Amino acid sequence: MRRLLLLIALSTYYVLQTNAQRFDDLPTPGGEEKVIDNTPDSIAKALMNRPAPGSTRQGSNPVLFLIGNSTMRNGTLGNGSNGQWGWGYYASDFFDGRKISVENQALGGMSTRNFYTDLWPAVRQALKPGDWVIVSIGHNDHADFFDAKRARGVIDGVAEDTMIVGFNIRKQIPDTVYSYGHYLRCYIREIREAGANPILMSLTPRDARDDKGLIIRKPQTQWAAYVAATEGVPFVDLNEISGAKLDSYSLWKQKYHFYGDKIHTSAFGARLNARSAAEGIYYSNNPQLKPLQQMMIGVALPMANVKRQKGKPVVFICGDSTVKNIDKSDHSGMWGWGTLANTVFDTLKITVTNQAIAGRSTRKYLNEGRWERIYNSLQPGDFVLLQFGHNDIGDLTSKKARAVIASAQDTCHVYQIEDEGRYELIYSFGWYLKKFIDDVREKGATPILLSLTPRNEWPGGKIERRDDSYGRWYREVIRQTGVEFIDVHNISADFLDKKYAGRDSEKCKQKAAVYFNHDHTHTSYKGAQMNARSLAKGLKQNHSSLASYLKR
Repeated sequence: MRRLLLLIALSTYYVLQTNAQRFDDLPTPGGEEKVIDNTPDSIAKALMNRPAPGSTRQGSNPVLFLIGNSTMRNGTLGNGSNGQWGWGYYASDFFDGRKISVENQALGGMSTRNFYTDLWPAVRQALKPGDWVIVSIGHNDHADFFDAKRARGVIDGVAEDTMIVGFNIRKQIPDTVYSYGHYLRCYIREIREAGANPILMSLTPRDARDDKGLIIRKPQTQWAAYVAATEGVPFVDLNEISGAKLDSYSLWKQKYHFYGDKIHTSAFGARLNARSAAEGIYYSNNPQLKPLQQMMIGVALPMANVKRQKGKPVVFICGDSTVKNIDKSDHSGMWGWGTLANTVFDTLKITVTNQAIAGRSTRKYLNEGRWERIYNSLQPGDFVLLQFGHNDIGDLTSKKARAVIASAQDTCHVYQIEDEGRYELIYSFGWYLKKFIDDVREKGATPILLSLTPRNEWPGGKIERRDDSYGRWYREVIRQTGVEFIDVHNISADFLDKKYAGRDSEKCKQKAAVYFNHDHTHTSYKGAQMNARSLAKGLKQNHSSLASYLKR
């Protein structure tokens, strides 16, 4: 009987190798900022950079071990230097470090089989009673069984008595290959023997769609779910949770959650998968997960601080110090126009919330999580005013970490941030604006793009117009997205030119100083009033739907 099964398995193997989709059998990466993780020297480096199993344990606290491949821990060093991130890097965001440590033992290129034979013994030895182990692995399982390069493939399905015997060229030894389900059962058995708690998790989604345009769900999900059910192990369908989120996005947004290929994630995709994994655990009704749920934090979506009133939409104002500044009640000092938005909007009809903050660019506003809070708070019928630019152009790798690529095109590049050593995939000015616009529309709200406020500079006796840089980028974004645009920059500049333009640039600047405070960029109370009125004027000129909420 076993011999018959072996023959069936061998014939199945050859069919699979010919016809099956290879989920992660990608070409060896190379070139600038690419990380090679399948050569002996880079594997050695990666092993050195992974924490020694159990080394993160604090006192008698448990450890949450993550078992996976490059979608969980990407690259030789796992530090994003190739623009790709694994979700295990962000998993610790959702666990209380005072109660449990999260240890990412994943490694690129691993399958259920070669992780079990090569890396698992050390992890198994480090396990202690009360620990937790998430096993989410399988992207690389549909590969050659005995080849010289990796020899990592497994038999599809969950059959326990199916095997293939052959000679492993990579290891130069006779070898036996079992099914996907067999290896999962081995992990489960040995985790339990150590008194620890296993969790099976399906794989991360791939950038691939079916004929309906939906993210393809993977067959390993059913296999892992079956093993979890028959073994009495908690199961989290990460593939479905993240896949459903991706399905709700625009195609453009789906794609930037991946980077470099169709399976490895950008920081956006890694964060999405880490949150999905955390949500799958935290909101599970499986009683076995209750002790772990009590050690979790930050799973609830962060929200903007805004008090909604029934029947009233909200207008969210996003920007920098020209939108929100010190704004002292005695009207002295620097003021942002967003604080005075209630002078032009009818607050009986609409709720105004100024979410701007000084010193922020599009990039920094996003990276600090400020945009996420607005995104999570948006409801159909809301409005979002976007005004950025003053802090966006400059040194890309400085300590402030706020400058963006000076372009409106969909471009990005990996940079190493000074004095921090970390890597970041930085996008263009236009890209960040398009992300905000796309996110707002996804929620059924209305984005409105505003040009940046003018500065108190008067070349040739006329106020400075920045139409050849920011103005050009704004208009490119408008052409690409069709977003509504209010040219606050030129509306306010027209107003100042009409009052103060002349032959003497310095005199023009001195006269216009009443609208500015401290320097040539930041406005006084009077200047903030001017820019708020320019917004209102632009909304009326556009016959904007937001104009109906202005004071009469």
